Amino acid sequence: MPNESQSLDLDRAHRHFAADCFNRTWTLIEKADRSPADDEAMLLAASASLWHWTQRADRTDQNLSVGHWQLSRVYSLLGRGEDAMRHAERSLQYASGSPPFYVGFAHEAIARAALNLGNAALSQEHLQQAQSLAATVSDPQDRVMLEMDLQSLA
Repeated sequence: MPNESQSLDLDRAHRHFAADCFNRTWTLIEKADRSPADDEAMLLAASASLWHWTQRADRTDQNLSVGHWQLSRVYSLLGRGEDAMRHAERSLQYASGSPPFYVGFAHEAIARAALNLGNAALSQEHLQQAQSLAATVSDPQDRVMLEMDLQSLA
């Protein structure tokens, strides 16, 4: 039985792994020559990141929106449109009432998932909503980040 000095601080572990898995996922998203093993690691890391966020007492709906957004992006990259749409819709649900940056990215996720499902009309509808929201993002760096993702859909 571990003594108290050896016990794991679960709150600290969840904080660490929520961010670490998110960053690992992002690195794999940006990797140009992902292997099937990288694809699996990307999916597992995105799922783990979101799960660790759900375990944190300090989580916010914005954190969960971002976690679902990232998981939707991963599923889109893997060609799993239905899974991508499910998480994109959850992202939008959690982004409700958040600043335009978060809502815009949730709409971007739906647009991307819709493309994956072959629904160009739905994709265009959400792309336009995301573009409108991007124009209202006050932080220039955040606005550029959102606009760059939207350009990859246009």
